[in-house]
Amino acid sequence: MTRFFFSATVAISVLVLAGWLQTGAQAIKFDIAGQDSADAVPVCVSHYVEDETQVIVKYKAGPGSNQKISLEVTDDTVHQNQLHRKETVPEEMQRAAFLTKQSGDIIACFTNVLSNGIHPDPRYSRSVEIDFDIGAEAIDYVKLAEKEKLKPMEVELRKLEDMVKEILDNMEHLQEREEKMRNTNESTNSRVQWFSTLTMVILVTLGLWQIFYLKRFFRKKRLID
Repeated sequence: MTRFFFSATVAISVLVLAGWLQTGAQAIKFDIAGQDSADAVPVCVSHYVEDETQVIVKYKAGPGSNQKISLEVTDDTVHQNQLHRKETVPEEMQRAAFLTKQSGDIIACFTNVLSNGIHPDPRYSRSVEIDFDIGAEAIDYVKLAEKEKLKPMEVELRKLEDMVKEILDNMEHLQEREEKMRNTNESTNSRVQWFSTLTMVILVTLGLWQIFYLKRFFRKKRLID
């Protein structure tokens, strides 16, 4: 009875957490000042994503004259692979979907460039909005419901099932990382212990050698018997 109560409690907690994650996610919105094309500095946001994960990036720009906002999405690998690029970000919501190849940060960089003949001024600024749908959030459940002929309740249960699976996968990944870190700490402690022991043996050996050497030296000099 106790085991059943514990399992039910864990299941309910995971479902509540999944629901909170589903409703708590919000898009990121910020302003970018207009800059000359020669020295334009991008403004970037990033999100950590596991490997083999479906990602949908949704973005749009606010109104603004004489300004052009571009977007480039890359990963944080050595080669900084380009996952998506948009030369001119429109005011309508856009979507870019891709599948990650390895774990790491997905970096989205916006650049606001002024038109020719326009100089930087505080009044030239445009807002951008971006949102990341990752894993279960990137699944189009409307198409899935039409394809599999699911009822609304079945669609909601499928969403919760996918989100719970994603949470459990993340927990397993964290557990694996914790095990690796623990093994690394134990290996480091073992090496430090052996190094300390070896250092102590060397110091004791050198001390004894110095005692015998000095004793023999003083006897040769007839300073001691």
